[in-house]
Amino acid sequence: MPPRRPRSIEVEGITHGNAPIPMGARVGNMIYSSGIMGRDPANDTLPSDAASQAKFVFQHLRTLLRNAGASLDDVVHVKAYIQDNSVRELLNVQWLACFPDPHDRPARHTVVTDLPGAMLIQIEIVAVVSPTSTRS
Repeated sequence: MPPRRPRSIEVEGITHGNAPIPMGARVGNMIYSSGIMGRDPANDTLPSDAASQAKFVFQHLRTLLRNAGASLDDVVHVKAYIQDNSVRELLNVQWLACFPDPHDRPARHTVVTDLPGAMLIQIEIVAVVSPTSTRS
C-alpha cells in the first residue's frame, strides 16, 4: 500500500489560535475548509474593519486552494458567516471579484450570527478538484 499523503492544508501566517485545527483538509479530489477568517497574515490578528477582514478571507481562500492543488474553479459551495447585515455588501465585493460570471459561481449560503471576538466575517468551502483549473 502506498504511503498516505498528508491531508491537512494550511495557510501560511494564519492559525486558529491555540486550537489544533488545520485550515482545511483534502482527501482525494475533495477539499473541505475549516473556518476561514480574515486574519492579517503579517501578524495573525484580526483587523478592526470588515473591509480588511473580507479582503483577507478571500485572499486566504485563494491560498488554501493553491496549497491544495486547486483553484477558485473547483469551489462548489461556500457558507458565509457575517456578524450583521452591514458586512454583506463587503462580502459581495470580494465574492464578485472571485466569481464575476453569474453563470459560473458556486452555491452560497450566508448566515448572520454572533461571531467570536472581533471576527466580522468567516467562510467555509467545499471544493471538488478537477483535472484542470483556470481561475486562481
